[in-house]
Amino acid sequence: MVAHAPFDPHRFQTAARHYAARPQYSPRLVARVAEATFLTGDDRLMDLGCGPGNLTLAFAPLVGSVVAVDPEPEMLSLAEAAAGEMRRRITLIQGSSNDLGPHFGTFKLVTIGRAFHWMDREDTLRRLDAVIVPEGAIALFDVEQVQSAETGWTTAYREIIERHADGKSTWHGPGVERDEAVLLASPFSRLERFSAIDRLIIDGETLVDRALSMSRTSPGRIGPDGVTALSAEIRGLVAKVGTDGKLVEVIESEALLAWRPEA
Repeated sequence: MVAHAPFDPHRFQTAARHYAARPQYSPRLVARVAEATFLTGDDRLMDLGCGPGNLTLAFAPLVGSVVAVDPEPEMLSLAEAAAGEMRRRITLIQGSSNDLGPHFGTFKLVTIGRAFHWMDREDTLRRLDAVIVPEGAIALFDVEQVQSAETGWTTAYREIIERHADGKSTWHGPGVERDEAVLLASPFSRLERFSAIDRLIIDGETLVDRALSMSRTSPGRIGPDGVTALSAEIRGLVAKVGTDGKLVEVIESEALLAWRPEA
């Protein structure tokens, strides 16, 4: 089994407009990562696989400039539209981890939000070694659902998504090394994890959009009929278990930080 999926620069083309529905990273977590990496207004940051710019926009006020990289033009358009007054601090580049090199300049921090598994991780870390300053770091961001008495609906929600997904995951599961193991074998082998947990109220349409933001259930993958069927099942679930069309979710947003041992 391969440790990364084949590169497809337009994998998220039709999913991009639904990305705003995905769980957001806690501002408390962003502040903690900035503190742990000693970010200042003079530093440069790269957001690799930036998507619509969630991390780009979260960190832009904390550094001098951000280079936001993504292979999908639609994602970059969304990031640009959301940037507002922060746009002057952000450089948007259409590209991927395969394009990394010294021509990007150097960075104090490279953030990767829910995208590392799409990359050739070993090659990406070798390339990042050439552009991260000696005291700099990598931060892998992720979001997980926390199970509680209020969030039992998440199991049924995942089952709906799996029923409608086009294809199965080829980069998760037995035989694929965890990110921690890959990092420990890389130049960035000093690891530390931070997280923040939030209780949120969401509605059914958010859950529909969230499902359509995923690569295997994006509109381009499952087609109009698939979108209609998937949406109907999710709305039915919310009608059955929700309260006035609302559900509770508990989200843990986390960051795995990696420095060089001597940093």
